[in-house]
This record gives sequence, C-alpha cells and structure tokens, in this order.
Amino acid sequence: MFMMQGPNVMNRYTSHQFPALRILMSGQEKYSVVRTLGDAATMLISQWPGDDGEEYVVAVRTCLDAIRGTTPPDAAREALIRAADEAGIRYLSVVH
Repeated sequence: MFMMQGPNVMNRYTSHQFPALRILMSGQEKYSVVRTLGDAATMLISQWPGDDGEEYVVAVRTCLDAIRGTTPPDAAREALIRAADEAGIRYLSVVH
C-alpha cells in the first residue's frame, strides 16, 4: 500500500524542480496552470481528454513515480509535455 509522507508531499516540487506550465484544454476559455506534481496528477487523471495514448500512460506512471520519489520531478514534467503533444493540447512554459 502506498503511503504519502507528510501533508504536502504532492506540492513539494515547485519552481526549478517543476517549472510551471500553462495548459489549454480543448473547449476551455482559459489556461490551467500546472505548478506541482499534484497539479500534474490532477490534470492527467481528472481533466485529460483521453486515457488511451501511449504518452498519456507513460505520463501518469512517471508522475506517480515522481510523487513516490523514485523519479525526478522534471521527468514527470517532460512526460506531461509529451502527452500534451500526443493529444494535441497546447501548453506554454511559465517564466517568472
């Protein structure tokens, strides 16, 4: 059984470890901002337009591995970008 350690485990990777992305899902008028692994997981699991793409499956797996601490957060971000490309979803890197 997977157990998270601490109340903010999904939000601990921010800024340089997980640079924010703005993602525009089809049919939405504004961008969703993905700043953390938790945001990425929520986007992939509850807002993604389909769940059958190869890159989508890799992104979900990589995101969960990053939350567990077995994969670096930047790998999850890159997997999310590849899944967005596969699904034709537009995104922008957010620069602060």
